[in-house]
This record gives sequence, structure tokens and C-alpha cells, in this order.
Amino acid sequence: MGEDLGATVMTSKVAVVSLEHGADKAIKDALKLIGKTDDLNTSERSVTVKVGVFDPKANHHTSVDVVNAIINCFNKAPQISIVESDNYRGKGLERLQKWKTLFSERVIPFNLSEDTDTRQVKIVDEKISLSHILFKPNVLVSTHVLRTYDQGSILKNLLGMIPDRKKVRFHKKLAATLMDVYEAIGGIDLAVLDGTHISLSVSAAEKRVPANTLLVGRDAVAVEVVGATLVGLKPEKVPVLREAMKRGIGESSVDKIEVVGASLAELEEKCRRLMGS
Repeated sequence: MGEDLGATVMTSKVAVVSLEHGADKAIKDALKLIGKTDDLNTSERSVTVKVGVFDPKANHHTSVDVVNAIINCFNKAPQISIVESDNYRGKGLERLQKWKTLFSERVIPFNLSEDTDTRQVKIVDEKISLSHILFKPNVLVSTHVLRTYDQGSILKNLLGMIPDRKKVRFHKKLAATLMDVYEAIGGIDLAVLDGTHISLSVSAAEKRVPANTLLVGRDAVAVEVVGATLVGLKPEKVPVLREAMKRGIGESSVDKIEVVGASLAELEEKCRRLMGS
């Protein structure tokens, strides 16, 4: 099937579903709602799941249940890699132990910082060697948590694809960095925003409220936009979404995104109540 595997046209449709009956049902329902995902779950494509776990002591990462549900929806994939890179909080493989109960012969932890099979790309003004596992024909899934952080979630997760530990230097040009990574790897195939809770802080694990919601879409920018809207952020003021709009990547206008499975207005009201705003 070759390089055309990654060329499926994304639709700016975002499924918003309840986690009330478990993550497996939520993911299955969401994929049915967004449709056109047959190209992702095939025996010809391995799957890379980029989780975002900056500090393993905090709960600002996708739950074990949601990652397990992602794994289960790729039942035809020959291999599924759960990936992270090193940072100043520790080694990638150490931080991936949060999901160790899911590992098997087919589902493996993978440290992006230790891969010797890399492809050199330009990220802002640097040449960076990214792991081969991030590129097509592999399916790339980005999963992170619903949060009030104005630097992004699903798209901010892309910073963790840079293999060295000193990623902080990219914060000066963060939006451009994230979009450079996005374009270099050929985009995100599936975005899964875990709204089990809404994180109200990126540093204090106790500052979160239950939301019991999952957002799923092929257009990662659209998923980020809907997530930002739900937690009260204005997407047009989120730097990475402005950068995506400038480059014509994804759909960054909430009015042009088809939200399916739930009413966006009702969910916004629910989230406002939960956050006490």
C-alpha cells in the first residue's frame, strides 16, 4: 500500500462521547461516529501511540483504561508501540511504566530517545533526528488529557517526539516547533483526548475535576480546538492553533467543525459547572 497510506483526507469531525460505560465502548462509539477509519486498523500497518507523560508522579496523562481501549481498537495491527522520549524528569521507558500492565509481545514500550534508526528533519532552526517509528506508513495516535493549559494538549504532545532531554529550549518558539514536527512526520492519524478528568493545573495533580468525556478525531487540530473550547479557552488565542491556521493545517475554527455524539453547547455548560466558572 506504500506511502499513500497516510494520504487519506481528514475530515474535521470530532466525536465527543461519554466514558460512563467504559473506555472500550467510548472508543468504539467514537470511531463509528467519525467514520472512515478502515485505513488505520489493518494488518499492513503498525501503530505508534504517543502518550504524554512529563512527570510520572503527576496524573497529567491518559489513563490506563483509555490507552487499553486504543490498543483494542487496533486489533489487526501487527505491532503497537507505546512511545515516549527522555526528559529531565527521567528516561522514556521509566515513565512508560505507568502502562506496564498493557505490555505484551504485540504491545511494546519504546523509547524514542534510544532509536538508532532515525530520519533527520528541520525543526525551527535545528536539524533533529526523529525516530523512524513516527513516520508513515505507521499509524500515529496522539493521546493526552483535557486541560486548561493554553499551550495545547494533543499538539503539545508532539514536543515529546524530540529525542534529547533539553526540550525546554524550544519553548521560545513552541508553536512553530510543534507544527514543524507535525509536518515533518506527516501529521497525526488519530487524536484521542482523554477527558476522564479536566486538569486545572499542569503541576498539581490534585487540581482536576471529573468530566467523564472522550474526544476523538482524525483532524488533531480540530480535536484540540474542541477540547480548548470545552475548558473555556478561546482557540484563536492558543498559539499552536494560530500557527496551524497560518499554515493551513487542520480546521482551527470551531464553527466549521462537525461535533458528533453530543451537543457542544451542553458540554461547554457542563464543563463550566465542573470547573466552578
